[in-house]
Amino acid sequence: MHTIALIFGGRSSEHGISCVTAGGILRQIDRSRFTVVPIGVTSEGRFVEVTGDPDHWQITDGTAPHVPDSGDEIILQQSRLGKGKVELRVVRDGGRLEHLADIDAVFPLLHGPYGEDGTIQGLFELWDVPYVGSGVLASAVSMDKDFTKRLLEGAGLDVARGVVARASEPRAAVRERASSLAFPLFVKPARAGSSFGVTKVDALENLDSALDEAFRFDPKVLIEQGVEGREVECGVLQGESGQAPRTSLPGEVVIGEDLAFYDYESKYFGKGTVTIEIPASIPAAHIASVREVAARAFDALELEGLARVDVFVTDGGDIIVNEVNTMPGFTQISMFPVLWENMGLSYTDLISRLIDNALERGVGLR
Repeated sequence: MHTIALIFGGRSSEHGISCVTAGGILRQIDRSRFTVVPIGVTSEGRFVEVTGDPDHWQITDGTAPHVPDSGDEIILQQSRLGKGKVELRVVRDGGRLEHLADIDAVFPLLHGPYGEDGTIQGLFELWDVPYVGSGVLASAVSMDKDFTKRLLEGAGLDVARGVVARASEPRAAVRERASSLAFPLFVKPARAGSSFGVTKVDALENLDSALDEAFRFDPKVLIEQGVEGREVECGVLQGESGQAPRTSLPGEVVIGEDLAFYDYESKYFGKGTVTIEIPASIPAAHIASVREVAARAFDALELEGLARVDVFVTDGGDIIVNEVNTMPGFTQISMFPVLWENMGLSYTDLISRLIDNALERGVGLR
């Protein structure tokens, strides 16, 4: 029996969805194999003791759950049991430290900055504790869409044309660079997920307002030229015992005419008309190409554990990588676990596989 810490919430705008993911995993994790210790991270970054009741961590009346500030603070430190363990202590009334658990591995269910971007992965490395997902460098570069594209291009993969804008530079300079791109444009924060701050722009005069929205989430913004093609998503799992990455059949989110694109509200709160098709309705040859590109992207970024690779498939069969998620949405209705359910890997078994991968990988340089 292994003791696993689930860490969720966090400082990013995806706090609520992280909590919903935790609820799904608390409900489905194999309790015959794993003892679970839930740890909430408040919006201010405090680690606190929270309930492990999955019903508490679900969307209710259109509102996502939130880690409360009132929980007793949890202190994490290297365990007296040695490398590969972390001791959890909780600060009780009056500042008394109480032993909570010795942890064998961590499952960080955090999305966005301060969780998916290499920061907390660095903390796990300092603790010498195994954790689910990619390491520091891979997490950091995959969180930044600009650097992701640079590395993928270097590996010979196609990406959408785009330019980078910074909040500190004159708008005239940004508009000049963007004028080299064909409309429509998509303006998005470079280091945010769940479509936060993303705007579709059909004319140059609308660019400033789109930049204002994106800069609310990130001082670094990507302006990308729209791609004519089907947007499909492919799940990737790290291969076992040094084998090649395993890919799922790609799926496609099909949106109705009442949506401009698949945004945060449509992903999680039922906005608009959305259906998911698995496998995506594209030719078999294109499906094979998507899976090949997803595996190549996983290797090029030196990812570990899991990833979801989102691509555009043009009518001519070109595969253009849109973005790579190292800790994709993991609620029970999210695309990543649904893709693997379609491959015969249940949500519970998927959780177990990811934890097993972390335990087998161990700690230290690799």
